[in-house]
Amino acid sequence: MAISFDKALGIHEKALNFRAQRAEVLANNIANADTPHYKARDLEFSSVLASQTSKNGTFNLNRTSARHIEGEGVSFSAESLQYRTPHHPSIDGNTVDAQVEQAAYTKNAVDFQASFTFLNSKFKGLMSAIKGE
Repeated sequence: MAISFDKALGIHEKALNFRAQRAEVLANNIANADTPHYKARDLEFSSVLASQTSKNGTFNLNRTSARHIEGEGVSFSAESLQYRTPHHPSIDGNTVDAQVEQAAYTKNAVDFQASFTFLNSKFKGLMSAIKGE
Protein backbone atom coordinates (compact mmCIF):
# COMPACT_ATOMS: atom_id res chain seq x y z
CA MET A 1 0.00 0.00 0.00
CA ALA A 2 1.48 3.34 -1.10
CA ILE A 3 1.55 6.36 1.16
CA SER A 4 0.10 9.52 -0.36
CA PHE A 5 2.16 12.38 1.02
CA ASP A 6 -0.31 14.91 -0.40
CA LYS A 7 -3.11 13.41 1.67
CA ALA A 8 -0.93 12.80 4.71
CA LEU A 9 0.67 16.25 4.84
CA GLY A 10 -2.14 18.40 3.52
CA ILE A 11 -1.46 22.00 2.68
CA HIS A 12 1.26 22.51 5.29
CA GLU A 13 4.07 21.65 2.87
CA LYS A 14 2.91 24.36 0.48
CA ALA A 15 2.35 26.73 3.41
CA LEU A 16 6.01 26.30 4.40
CA ASN A 17 7.11 27.21 0.87
CA PHE A 18 4.89 30.28 0.91
CA ARG A 19 6.12 31.38 4.36
CA ALA A 20 9.75 31.06 3.21
CA GLN A 21 9.05 33.16 0.11
CA ARG A 22 7.19 35.75 2.20
CA ALA A 23 10.10 35.92 4.64
CA GLU A 24 12.35 36.90 1.71
CA VAL A 25 9.98 39.68 0.64
CA LEU A 26 9.65 41.03 4.20
CA ALA A 27 13.41 40.83 4.81
CA ASN A 28 13.94 42.76 1.57
CA ASN A 29 11.57 45.45 2.86
CA ILE A 30 13.46 45.69 6.16
CA ALA A 31 16.81 45.85 4.37
CA ASN A 32 15.56 48.75 2.22
CA ALA A 33 14.01 50.76 5.04
CA ASP A 34 16.37 53.68 4.34
CA THR A 35 16.38 53.46 0.53
CA PRO A 36 14.75 56.53 -1.05
CA HIS A 37 11.63 55.83 -3.15
CA TYR A 38 11.58 52.12 -2.17
CA LYS A 39 8.04 50.73 -2.08
CA ALA A 40 7.31 48.08 0.54
CA ARG A 41 5.74 44.88 -0.82
CA ASP A 42 4.05 41.88 0.72
CA LEU A 43 2.42 38.57 -0.13
CA GLU A 44 -1.00 37.65 1.15
CA PHE A 45 -1.53 33.95 1.81
CA SER A 46 -5.20 33.89 0.80
CA SER A 47 -4.58 35.57 -2.58
CA VAL A 48 -1.68 33.25 -3.43
CA LEU A 49 -3.71 30.22 -2.35
CA ALA A 50 -6.71 31.36 -4.39
CA SER A 51 -4.55 31.89 -7.48
CA GLN A 52 -3.01 28.42 -7.10
CA THR A 53 -6.22 26.50 -6.37
CA SER A 54 -8.67 25.44 -9.05
CA LYS A 55 -12.40 24.86 -8.58
CA ASN A 56 -11.90 21.22 -7.56
CA GLY A 57 -9.42 22.12 -4.79
CA THR A 58 -6.22 21.05 -6.55
CA PHE A 59 -3.23 23.30 -7.16
CA ASN A 60 -2.61 24.73 -10.61
CA LEU A 61 0.94 25.24 -11.82
CA ASN A 62 2.12 27.09 -14.89
CA ARG A 63 4.01 25.07 -17.49
CA THR A 64 5.68 26.53 -20.55
CA SER A 65 5.26 23.33 -22.56
CA ALA A 66 2.71 20.52 -22.51
CA ARG A 67 5.63 18.06 -22.55
CA HIS A 68 6.94 19.26 -19.17
CA ILE A 69 6.38 17.09 -16.14
CA GLU A 70 3.77 18.55 -13.85
CA GLY A 71 5.49 19.89 -10.75
CA GLU A 72 4.37 20.61 -7.23
CA GLY A 73 4.72 23.56 -4.96
CA VAL A 74 3.45 27.06 -4.65
CA SER A 75 4.91 29.85 -6.67
CA PHE A 76 3.86 33.43 -6.88
CA SER A 77 3.93 35.86 -9.71
CA ALA A 78 4.58 39.58 -9.77
CA GLU A 79 0.82 40.11 -9.55
CA SER A 80 0.77 38.33 -6.18
CA LEU A 81 3.18 40.87 -4.71
CA GLN A 82 1.16 43.77 -3.38
CA TYR A 83 2.38 47.19 -2.43
CA ARG A 84 1.91 48.07 1.22
CA THR A 85 -0.04 51.26 1.94
CA PRO A 86 2.03 53.37 4.33
CA HIS A 87 0.51 54.71 7.54
CA HIS A 88 2.95 57.64 7.58
CA PRO A 89 4.50 58.41 4.19
CA SER A 90 8.09 59.57 4.40
CA ILE A 91 9.48 62.65 2.72
CA ASP A 92 11.85 60.63 0.49
CA GLY A 93 9.04 58.43 -0.91
CA ASN A 94 9.99 55.29 1.01
CA THR A 95 6.90 53.36 2.19
CA VAL A 96 8.68 50.97 4.57
CA ASP A 97 7.58 51.22 8.21
CA ALA A 98 10.25 49.24 10.05
CA GLN A 99 7.98 48.37 12.98
CA VAL A 100 5.19 47.10 10.70
CA GLU A 101 7.68 45.05 8.68
CA GLN A 102 9.31 43.56 11.77
CA ALA A 103 5.90 42.64 13.21
CA ALA A 104 4.87 41.01 9.91
CA TYR A 105 8.20 39.15 9.74
CA THR A 106 7.79 37.89 13.31
CA LYS A 107 4.21 36.72 12.69
CA ASN A 108 5.34 34.99 9.51
CA ALA A 109 8.12 33.24 11.47
CA VAL A 110 5.62 32.05 14.09
CA ASP A 111 3.28 30.76 11.35
CA PHE A 112 6.22 29.01 9.68
CA GLN A 113 7.18 27.34 12.97
CA ALA A 114 3.57 26.23 13.56
CA SER A 115 3.37 24.58 10.13
CA PHE A 116 6.81 23.06 10.59
CA THR A 117 5.85 21.62 13.99
CA PHE A 118 2.64 20.20 12.52
CA LEU A 119 4.55 18.61 9.63
CA ASN A 120 7.12 17.19 12.05
CA SER A 121 4.37 15.48 14.06
CA LYS A 122 2.84 14.13 10.83
CA PHE A 123 6.21 12.63 9.84
CA LYS A 124 6.62 11.08 13.28
CA GLY A 125 3.18 9.51 12.89
CA LEU A 126 4.09 8.18 9.44
CA MET A 127 7.35 6.75 10.77
CA SER A 128 5.46 5.01 13.59
CA ALA A 129 3.03 3.57 11.03
CA ILE A 130 5.89 2.35 8.82
CA LYS A 131 7.67 0.74 11.77
CA GLY A 132 4.42 -0.83 12.93
CA GLU A 133 4.49 0.74 16.37
